[in-house]
Amino acid sequence: MVNRKKAALSLALMAAVALTGSLSVYASEANAQGNTPVVTAVAQIPEASPSLHVDNTKWNYDETNDIYYQIGLVYCAKPQATEYESLAVYVPGAYMQGVKNPDGTYTCQINPKAKVGNYTAVTAPVVMPVNTGGYVAQKAPSSYDGTGLSTYLSQGFVYVYAGCRGRSNGTNPDGTAYDGGAPWGVTDLKAAVRYLRCNDSLIPGNKNRIFTFGHSGGGAQSALMGATGDSEMYMPYLSSIGALMKDSQGKPLSDAIDGAMCWCPITNLTQANLSYEWMMGQFSSEGTRAYGTWTRSLSRDMARAYADSLNRMGLRDEQGNVLTLTQSESGIYMAGPYYDYLKTTIETSLNNFLKDNQFPLTTGQRDFQVDGAFPGQGTQESMGGWTPPKGAPVMSMAQEEPHTYNSAKEYIDALNGDNPWITYDEKTNTATISSVEAFVEHMKQATKSVGAFDDLQKAQAENLLFGNGQNDALHFDGNMTYFMEKRQNTYKNYSDYDDSIRQAYEGDMNNVDALHVDTLTRQLMYDPMTFILVPAGEKKPSTLAKHWRIHTGISQGDTALTTEVNLALALKQRKDVEDVDFATVWEKKHTMAERTGSSTGNFIQWVKDSVASEK
Repeated sequence: MVNRKKAALSLALMAAVALTGSLSVYASEANAQGNTPVVTAVAQIPEASPSLHVDNTKWNYDETNDIYYQIGLVYCAKPQATEYESLAVYVPGAYMQGVKNPDGTYTCQINPKAKVGNYTAVTAPVVMPVNTGGYVAQKAPSSYDGTGLSTYLSQGFVYVYAGCRGRSNGTNPDGTAYDGGAPWGVTDLKAAVRYLRCNDSLIPGNKNRIFTFGHSGGGAQSALMGATGDSEMYMPYLSSIGALMKDSQGKPLSDAIDGAMCWCPITNLTQANLSYEWMMGQFSSEGTRAYGTWTRSLSRDMARAYADSLNRMGLRDEQGNVLTLTQSESGIYMAGPYYDYLKTTIETSLNNFLKDNQFPLTTGQRDFQVDGAFPGQGTQESMGGWTPPKGAPVMSMAQEEPHTYNSAKEYIDALNGDNPWITYDEKTNTATISSVEAFVEHMKQATKSVGAFDDLQKAQAENLLFGNGQNDALHFDGNMTYFMEKRQNTYKNYSDYDDSIRQAYEGDMNNVDALHVDTLTRQLMYDPMTFILVPAGEKKPSTLAKHWRIHTGISQGDTALTTEVNLALALKQRKDVEDVDFATVWEKKHTMAERTGSSTGNFIQWVKDSVASEK
């Protein structure tokens, strides 16, 4: 009886959160029920431990590439995953004055006057890759490989590769076990940032100019790093691993960063299943969305619920107009200002494509990203011989048959086929689309089953992400659980209905992690919108990054376009965010999408521009 009452309460709260997207609103709802989203506090590390100071006599030097580096710097006092909770620092040689030791290492002092590009050791930005596609772990470097590092260091950047736990539980070399999943990955990265700040006088680089960058699940965790700076929700987790809370002078340390680069971030998981069904699922009639299945009915219930959820978010466009969805004659809530905004966003993407490219043009190039393409991890996992971590998602490398189009009109005609949905004006080289529905049907069809991120059989990466020490994978979506409870009498009318699925979702809602934190709170902690969408006048729950760059492939079936659009819109509403560079790129799918140029080159230029804007 007690468990069922607790489950009912959990369902109600989760449904309420899904319809708000606000930590503040959630907290008020939870307080009313005597159930606040607070984790149990544990003893904090009061100040910097001597063992967590960088030893300036242990630097290594790559003379060929002029790089000073240290590997295996443990960034917390009580690491739980010893192969992951350490970092490597790679520094332009000019920033150091080194004297060679008898054992081949170097004793170094920071050279504050030398310049590399526009920066000195005092002003240089610090960049941190997040190689965690599918929310997998990022193994800490255990050896050195300079391949690719000079791309960043030659610009004057300091490059930090920090290991972090991923979605799965694991075992250390000594046989002890550690927990994976949310929120441990971001917790580890936060501890690494605190370590860098504590060792500011020993490591070159401006620790107020830390930028994270990642793709897919890495893009999501980069967004979380940008959204959750100094959040109290993470403090008990940080304390549990002995993260640094104060520097050697007793001053509080911060884990807030300056900028977040997010390519195709798979995020906003409190809404992701709803938004997937609204934008893509409602136009599919295959697999779990086939006619006559109970899961099709569930899909359509979720699509309707997304409209309520979106309308409560209070999103506004760049002119301050409130964006909402309204009922429509065809489709599910395919009308209203928000719908119009999405349609314009799609048209902008297409018109940018027409503007950016010259015809004749050959399309069909590979547009999937192999995660782990950032340098710095070490010889075994370097760019030259990288193999995916165990459990990592395998990206399809298939590509469409290359085709050359002689003109923009020929390209548009090919997209239109026998059922035109794009209108093209040759004089202005611009195009409009007939509807969002037509775009989805032609270019963004659903590629995931119901639920897209909380799979009925717990087969998605996100099911692992919300597992705990006792269960590798768990259901986590309160919206799906709510509908299975509320609508079970309807779903039972379908011949394929399986009530064990409903029971599995309900049972999983009661799980807690090692710190006795429930699934709902962990889900909120791993959704950047929790920390961004805060009602006016409410205390901000975190320090947001000032600079954001969100680029995504418009045709990906991995998540709904609403995911990245809503993230960008919410950030633009915050006065403490200085700039948001958003683009959804035509002819690109789940990749490090760029309109022109290379992802690496554009990222580097964005960091430079962001730093310059602060002068």
